[in-house]
Amino acid sequence: MKKIVFLCHGNICRSPMAEFVMKKLVADAGRGNEFEISSMAVSDEEWGNPIYPPAKSKMREHGIPFDDHRAYKITPEVFRGADLVIIMDESNRRLLRRIVPDEDFSKVRKLMEFAGSDRDVADPWYTGDFEATYRDVLSGCSALLETV
Repeated sequence: MKKIVFLCHGNICRSPMAEFVMKKLVADAGRGNEFEISSMAVSDEEWGNPIYPPAKSKMREHGIPFDDHRAYKITPEVFRGADLVIIMDESNRRLLRRIVPDEDFSKVRKLMEFAGSDRDVADPWYTGDFEATYRDVLSGCSALLETV
C-alpha cells in the first residue's frame, strides 16, 4: 500500500482539499485499496482545527466527500513512513526541513509538478479564491494518480 501525505502550512485548506480530492479520485478509479492518503501541516498554528468552512463549501460544491478532519502537524515518524510527501509550495519544503532536517527529501514533491508546472498551489487563505485552489488540487491530484 502506497502512503501519501499532503502537506500545507496549517492543514485546514489546501492539504485537506488534496487529501479528499485524491481519495475520491482513487475510489472512482477502483484503486482505493492501493493507497493510504492523509494530510498534515508543517506548523502547529491550526492544531486540532477543522477544515476551513470555505474549503468545505468548495468540496461540497464539487461533490467531494470529506470527514471530520482535524489539523495535525507532521512528525518525523509519519514522514519516514510515507512513500510520497506532497507539498503545496516551497515554504512548506523549508518548514518541513526544520521538522525532519536529516531525512531523505527525494520523496518530497510539489503537487503541481505532477501537472507539469513548478508553480505553487494557490493559497486561498490569502487569495480568497477557493475555486482556483480547487482547480490546482484537482489538476495535480489527477496527474499524480496517473503516475502512481
